[in-house]
Amino acid sequence: MRSKFILMLSLLMGIVTTLLFYQYMKQLNAEKADTTRTVEVVVAKDKIEKNERITTEKLEMMKMPEKLVLPQSLKSFNDADGKIATSVIEKGEPVLTHRLVSEKEERVYVSRKVREGFRAASVGVNINQSVSNLIEPEDEVDVVYTKENKDKSNQSPPNSIILIQKARVLAVGRKMGTPENSKEPYVEYTSVTLELKPDDAVTIINASEQGKIQLILYQRPKMDEDNKPN
Repeated sequence: MRSKFILMLSLLMGIVTTLLFYQYMKQLNAEKADTTRTVEVVVAKDKIEKNERITTEKLEMMKMPEKLVLPQSLKSFNDADGKIATSVIEKGEPVLTHRLVSEKEERVYVSRKVREGFRAASVGVNINQSVSNLIEPEDEVDVVYTKENKDKSNQSPPNSIILIQKARVLAVGRKMGTPENSKEPYVEYTSVTLELKPDDAVTIINASEQGKIQLILYQRPKMDEDNKPN
């Protein structure tokens, strides 16, 4: 009787062991399948600069483990073709949706171009004050203030000073795209929108009420990934 009980117990333990081993192998195979399953995502074939218009020649498809693919990763060239990069995308780096913007969005929303801690403020300009309307978005300018002499009997020469140095240009008129990324025809403008610290914005607004504002142009800067001039 005792030997029969031991035999039954051994058979039961054997069945349990077999079931546990089967479950372990099934889980192991599932995990292995997860690590080997890949999907194709869009990556940069060459380095893409900030504010550069993306073309399919700059892109290629790359297989990546499905577990490592971010939800924002693009799966088709069509999703990136013609878009503008909002930051530098290095060679071989996946192209993500939140790092692209359409030309329409770039033209419409000046607020998305303003960096944290800054404000957008516009100043009125004519042809001479705007370097013959040759200032473009993403240029840098100095703001020069000349106080008006309202006393006609005072023959002292006007006094000009530099109020702000290296202010970033966000827009000229309603144009916010850079020349290389914009298909808009040339239109004469009468205002320039600058990115300024709040105190500098107040200074320029007060100065424009008391005298004349003129802009002088720097050599065009290269922008880094944080939207700052190098």
